[in-house]
Amino acid sequence: MVKGNRSAAQSHMLELAQGEAQYFADNREYAATVEALSMTTPEAVSLKYDITIEASEGPPGFIITATPKAGTNQASDSVLTINQSGTKTPADKW
Repeated sequence: MVKGNRSAAQSHMLELAQGEAQYFADNREYAATVEALSMTTPEAVSLKYDITIEASEGPPGFIITATPKAGTNQASDSVLTINQSGTKTPADKW
């Protein structure tokens, strides 16, 4: 179950990263929230993970983070990240 939930979070994060690429092409900056990308986090993901986006201006970049929620079966899972270059951490969980 943990791997399945992680996979759902990773898929959502990849969709967000694609959304960031389009947002950057249109606005010359990255979005700082899921809502700014006109996207929503699926309930199956939001029940298990907190999804955040940190955008920086100089140089432009972003880090999307999925933090497992305490009190869920994901609580002992790793924090997942992906950035504007496609770098994913931790590498052994992707």
